[in-house]
Amino acid sequence: MKIGVLALQGAVAEHIRMLGLAGAEGVVIKRTEQLQDIDGIVIPGGESTTIGKLMRTYGFIDALREFSAQKKPIFGTCAGLIVVADRIAGQPEAHLQLMDITVARNAFGRQRESFETELAIDGIDEKVRAVFIRAPLIEEVGPGVQVLSTYNGQIVAAREGHLLVASFHPELTDDCRMHAYFLEMVKESR
Repeated sequence: MKIGVLALQGAVAEHIRMLGLAGAEGVVIKRTEQLQDIDGIVIPGGESTTIGKLMRTYGFIDALREFSAQKKPIFGTCAGLIVVADRIAGQPEAHLQLMDITVARNAFGRQRESFETELAIDGIDEKVRAVFIRAPLIEEVGPGVQVLSTYNGQIVAAREGHLLVASFHPELTDDCRMHAYFLEMVKESR
């Protein structure tokens, strides 16, 4: 199983490492034509506005929409969650507009308010270590979206069909279960 990691900005190497630990081959994706060779893709954290601009510059908006239309799984973490969302609070336009959610950027505060916690994730037996860094929050979900985890009553992980998102950085721990969960989605989609 080959899983791409969009390598425009963010924690690319960390996601490649976690995909390997979870049992897949991680592939660095820098060109749209590489999308045809992979079974799923991770859109990592970083800065969502920058990632969105780079995606437009290098043709990834239409290419990833087509990838999603083929029901190939996409996993967005932190800024990647924002990129996948249909709506961004306070902004007139979102990026990929794939998942029926509204997100708030930097909802958990600035860099100095970063924190780690243990989260219960629907579909994973034991709690998962979650690292929140200038994390977004899912404010609203559409009827087809399954909430997978909350923190203090606020949605921090969700799934809609072949789309998976998390407000936190699962790649910054040694726990590969979120990546393994995503790999199960990829297996289901094949």
